[in-house]
Amino acid sequence: MRETEIENLEIELLLDAVFYRYGYDFRSYARASISRRARQFLIKSGCHSISEMIPKLLRDEAFFEGLAQAFSITVTEMFRDPHVYLSIRKNVVPLLKTYPFTKIWHVGCATVEEVYSLAIVFKEEGLYDRATIFATDFNDTALAKAKEGIYPLDLAKKYTKTYQQAGGKDSFSKYYQADYDSMAVNQSLKKNITFANYNLVTDEVFGEMHLIVCRNVLIYFDRALQNRALKLFSASLATGGFLCLGDKESLRFTGVVDDFATVDEKGRIFKKLPGRSEA
Repeated sequence: MRETEIENLEIELLLDAVFYRYGYDFRSYARASISRRARQFLIKSGCHSISEMIPKLLRDEAFFEGLAQAFSITVTEMFRDPHVYLSIRKNVVPLLKTYPFTKIWHVGCATVEEVYSLAIVFKEEGLYDRATIFATDFNDTALAKAKEGIYPLDLAKKYTKTYQQAGGKDSFSKYYQADYDSMAVNQSLKKNITFANYNLVTDEVFGEMHLIVCRNVLIYFDRALQNRALKLFSASLATGGFLCLGDKESLRFTGVVDDFATVDEKGRIFKKLPGRSEA
């Protein structure tokens, strides 16, 4: 058996061990990404092979938590892809303003910079006080950091620029407090955000939403898991609700392509059509 085949077998056994011991299912994640992250974690683990990590994670929950953290996608930033937020202001906000209240689900929120970005948009568009934003991730460590809303102060200049590019109507400094080398998101942005653990691999329909944002998460899933997640999103959206994906993600060749009309191809914003996969 070649070395690559041995490693593939080790990865399969590792993922099975994680699932059967802790209930986290990474088996449908894109294998290239999982393998790369497992190798990176191996370097820091003190183990000599991936198979050597298996008995350790079975008996050491802290070791497993470190591995789960390595598998989690936590790369994000304020107003990432500013044109998306411009499009939300132009194409999504006007319809949401017609509702007495709105429910938004931000899936795979990681350290939540993009959730706070959306909250700022809603503040400036007069929607925040009648909105509930559900920010979910399977990574409890990321969620704990997200609730704090504390980020390096040296990012303020970059975030100010992307905020302005996203159609910001005020000064970005209005939304955080600076303290030495950190900036803390204002409490007023947090009050309508509910943080929750949610796993796209195993959990079911999530309420009836008016907007679902899941950007740059599906690219780490295999085709079957992508379809599962997209069907779940369709079932979790009210008729006329919006779905926003990442710039490398698409509804083409998926099981829900006929459930949606394209609102903004570049921004990957779609609108749910009537009579489709109601929750």
